[in-house]
Amino acid sequence: MENVSLKKDEQKKILVKYESNERVFYFRWTLYVNEGLVVHSSYDKQVSQHVLYLNHTNQSFRVTLKSKGAGSYAGTYVLVKFKEFDIKENKAIFELFLSDPDSQTQMEYLKNV
Repeated sequence: MENVSLKKDEQKKILVKYESNERVFYFRWTLYVNEGLVVHSSYDKQVSQHVLYLNHTNQSFRVTLKSKGAGSYAGTYVLVKFKEFDIKENKAIFELFLSDPDSQTQMEYLKNV
């Protein structure tokens, strides 16, 4: 688990490495209104938009990093959970969870942009 704190439009970039592949996963938030946080993400040319809420069933999103293969029961994914919003600092706090049953994926946190 990794905690990430982001200001509005600040991007978090994560380099994902497995086998001979290197890909970048990034996400940022753009709007917090009515307790809903609008988050944009991109991985492997798939761009997504999510609206996350605290204390609600829709408080996280999942991104598949590596599909399940012939010898693997489940694919590798990262779960991004909206944990808290700091109104004074205007920051959103997230928790990132990596599910990698085969322990073959490395995530390298790059500097925020």
